[in-house]
Amino acid sequence: MSLLVEAPAWDHGQRRQMIVDSLLRDVFQGRLRAGQHLVTRELADRFRVSHTPVREALISLAGIGVIDLLPNRGAVVRRVTAREVYEICQVRRALECEAVRTACGRIDPEALQLLADDFRRQALADLSDPRYVEEARDADNRLHDLIAGSSGNAFLAKELTRLKVLFRAFRDMAWEHDEAMNDLHRVAEEAHEHLSIVESLLDGRRQDAVRSMGLHIEGGAKYWSRALVTTATIED
Repeated sequence: MSLLVEAPAWDHGQRRQMIVDSLLRDVFQGRLRAGQHLVTRELADRFRVSHTPVREALISLAGIGVIDLLPNRGAVVRRVTAREVYEICQVRRALECEAVRTACGRIDPEALQLLADDFRRQALADLSDPRYVEEARDADNRLHDLIAGSSGNAFLAKELTRLKVLFRAFRDMAWEHDEAMNDLHRVAEEAHEHLSIVESLLDGRRQDAVRSMGLHIEGGAKYWSRALVTTATIED
């Protein structure tokens, strides 16, 4: 059963994004199943908002392939398979590697240095520290946002911004699964992968930065697919 969400005093865009994020978590954590109908009125009651941000959130979710908007049937949850996760990551690899290629030489070195320091600390940190995952999530977000914003390509940056909601939902699903299993080794591996990207950008080694980003995305594809299958099996 879905719980009512206490809606803070957010603006319209924040309310829409809150609904998108919450429904993505429900889908990937098995609380919303494939084929289940999403009723606008029920969602508006749950999130204590008007119908407008709910409709906009459903359109956003349809745009990234998580639900289908069907004539006379409304919004229906899609089954996201491991194969689709892999294909999504192929697209992500192309976009992120191009962003790295064009950002190299443009990106703020001070911001990169701060990230390098963070990733070095994370690579050596105590995985049992309750702050570990939250700090890793924050640094991951900052790095990918910095690269997209420094790419010099407004369309590419906009597309990465549109899709990052989906990418981060997959990441969080996998990391939360690992937290529950008390195994955060992949999170630590990502700190090393991120550091390799950052150090290459700091040194102006464009091809190395692109290669490191590609390896990072490929590792995530395998990891996300495995976590999705495991989570679905547990929920079933």
